[in-house]
Amino acid sequence: MTTTQVRATCPHDCPDTCALLITVEDGVATEVKGDPDHPTTAGVLCTKVSRYAERTYHAERLLHPMRRIGNKGEGKFERISWDEAIETIASRLTEIAARAPQAILPYSYAGTMGLVQGDSMSARFFHHLGASLLDRTICATAGFTGYKYTIGATIGTDVEQFQDAKLIIIWGGNPIASNLHFWMRAQEAKRKGARLIAIDPYRSLTAEKCHQHIALLPGTDAALALGLMHVLIRDNLVDDDYIARYTLGYEQLKERAAEWPPQRVADTCGITPEEVENLAREYGETSRRGEPVAIRTNYGVQRVRGGGMAVRNITCLPALVGAWRHAAGGVQLSLSGSFPVNKQKLQRPDLLKQPVRTINMTTIGDDLLRDTSSEFGPKIEAVIVYNANPLAIAPDSDKVMRGFARDDLFTVVLEHFQTDSADYADILLPATTQLEHVDAHSTYGHLYMMANNAAIAPLGEAKPNTEIFRLLAARMGFDDPCFQETDDQLAAQSFDASHPRAIHFDWESLKRKGWQKLAMPAAPFAEGGFPTPSGKCEFYSASMLADGLDPLPAHIPPYESVASNPVLAATYPLAMISPPARNFLNSTFVNVTSLRATEGEPHLDIHPDDSAARGIEHGQMVRIFNDRGAFVAKARVTPKARAGLVVGLSVWWKKLASDGKNANEVTSQRLTDMGRAPTFYDTLVQVEKV
Repeated sequence: MTTTQVRATCPHDCPDTCALLITVEDGVATEVKGDPDHPTTAGVLCTKVSRYAERTYHAERLLHPMRRIGNKGEGKFERISWDEAIETIASRLTEIAARAPQAILPYSYAGTMGLVQGDSMSARFFHHLGASLLDRTICATAGFTGYKYTIGATIGTDVEQFQDAKLIIIWGGNPIASNLHFWMRAQEAKRKGARLIAIDPYRSLTAEKCHQHIALLPGTDAALALGLMHVLIRDNLVDDDYIARYTLGYEQLKERAAEWPPQRVADTCGITPEEVENLAREYGETSRRGEPVAIRTNYGVQRVRGGGMAVRNITCLPALVGAWRHAAGGVQLSLSGSFPVNKQKLQRPDLLKQPVRTINMTTIGDDLLRDTSSEFGPKIEAVIVYNANPLAIAPDSDKVMRGFARDDLFTVVLEHFQTDSADYADILLPATTQLEHVDAHSTYGHLYMMANNAAIAPLGEAKPNTEIFRLLAARMGFDDPCFQETDDQLAAQSFDASHPRAIHFDWESLKRKGWQKLAMPAAPFAEGGFPTPSGKCEFYSASMLADGLDPLPAHIPPYESVASNPVLAATYPLAMISPPARNFLNSTFVNVTSLRATEGEPHLDIHPDDSAARGIEHGQMVRIFNDRGAFVAKARVTPKARAGLVVGLSVWWKKLASDGKNANEVTSQRLTDMGRAPTFYDTLVQVEKV
C-alpha cells in the first residue's frame, strides 16, 4: 500500500479557508484533516468539511455527462459521451451567439472560492463569446460597498489578533456555525478576561455563549450604530486626537448622531434605552482605558434594504474611539481587499470585443421571464450554471423555477450532484471536487495565500471547470493562446508577484508549503493611511453624495416593516430571517446523509407569544407564507426567536423538503440601498398551522 499526504485548501464560501491535509492510500482519499501547523486552522475543521471524503465518494456523485430525457424539473437523464455533450453545447451556443451573444448568460457564485476553478477559464470563455456579464451580488456586495465608502477597501482586523481584545462585539453573525476559527480566538480572549457581546435578532449558538445578547429587530442595525455614536459623542468617549488626524466629516457626523438619542433608537430597534447606553459606554470606556475593542460584523447585517448603510455605520465606530490604534482593535467584515489578486490576467476582460449588458444574479427570477426589449436587450436563451444552485439559493423562488422551466431556454449545469438546479438542465456535466483538481485561493477571513493540490484522480469522467471551458473554447474555434493554459499556469498568475503584500509570490513554492501570509501591518490603520479618496476614515463621503446617496450615516428602514409599509405589516406581521443551518453551507452539504440527519428537517423557530396567538404547538407543521409564496416547516417554539420574528435555518434543497420548497419561496428580489444586493432578511410573513 502506498500512502501519501497532500496539501489542500477548503474551497467553500467560509472566511476560515482551512488548510487541509489529505491522506491518500493507493489513490483513495482516506482522511481529510486540518493542518496543525497553519496558524488559523490549527488542525481543527468544522463538522462539514471533516466529512469531505464522504462527500467526494458519495454514491450519488455525478460521474458522466448526461442529456435530459424528461420534462424540465423532473430530473430524468440519459448518459452521453463527452464528445456529444461538448458538440451539443458548442453548436447551440454558436447558433445563439451568431444572432445575439448577450442572450447567453453565465450563472456562478461561490460553490468554490478558488481563483482557478471559480472564474478564470470560464470568464475568458464568456468574455470572448460576448455573453452577458453576471453581477455576482448574492452575498456580500451591499456590505462591501458601505465598508469601502468608509474605509476604502475590505481591509480590517487580522483574525490572529482578536484573542488580545478586551471587548469583542459580534454583530450579525453566528461564528460557531460559520466562522469557527474566529470563534476559537474569541474564546481565548474570553478566557483572558474579555467581554463578548452579540448583536443579533436571533439567539444563536454564538449569542448563547456571549456575556450579553442584544436582540434587535431585523434591519435596524444602522439605527443602533447611530445611537452608539450619539452616546459616545455626548459623553465625550471619543478619541479626539485620532478623529482630528485620521477622519473626515466629524462635525457633520455630530449633527447627524444628535438626531438619534437612546430612546429613539430603542423604539426603532425594539430594545431598551439602557441597552444602547450601556453598550456605548462599555465600548467607549474600554477604549479610553487604552484597551483594544474589536467588532466582528458579518453579512447578516446587510441583507436588508438599508444593509449597505448599516455596515457603513458600524464601520465608523472604531475610528470614533481610536480602536484602530491597536492590532487587536478595529473591525472585520472581510479581509479580501488585502489580497493582490490578478483578476485582469486570470479573467482577461480585454477579450470582450464590445460593451455588453450586466444581469444581476439576485434578479434572475424576473430576468429569465423577460422578453426582448430595447431596455433589457435580447431575451435570455441560454444559461450555463456552475459553482451555484440558483433554484435553491436565489430569492423569489417560484419565479426562478418558472424561468428555468421555459422550454425555449437552453441550460447547461456543471455539478457534483443532481441538485435542484441540475434537474432543469438540458445537458448535465460532472465536475471535479476539490480533492481532484488544482486551485489557488485568496481568503476573506485571514491573510494567507493558499494552494490546493489535486490529491486523487478525477472520479468517473468528471472534469475540472477549467477543462470543460477549454474543450468548449476549442470546439468553438477560440484560438487565443490563453485558452490553452493549464491549471498550474493559471494558478501561477493568481496573485501579483510584484505587489509588496504578496512578497514575491511563487506558485511552485506555495504548492509545496500550502500557504503563505501576506505582508500586512499588524494594525493597518494605526496612523491612518485609509485607502479612501481623502486617505482618512470618511464619516462624510463625497463619493456617496456623487452616487446619489446620503453622504452621512443614516437609518433606512426595511422595505417590509411597519415604518415603510404598515398595510403590508398588518397582513404579514412576522419578520422572517433565514440564516445558515449549522450543518449546511448555503446549499452545499445538504445531500450528505450524516449532516442532513443531524440537521433533521426544515424547522421554523417561533417565539412562544407568537405561537400562542396562532394556536401553534411545538413540533406541529406550519405554513409560512406571503404574497410571493409559501413553504412548510416544523415549528420549534422557543424564545431564541424574539417576539415578532421567525427564523427558518437554511438553505435546504427543495427536493429534500417535504413540500418541495424552501425559505426562498417567500424572499424578495428587491435590492439593497447600495451594492445591488439581495434583501433576504427584509421579509414579512404570516404563519399558520398546516
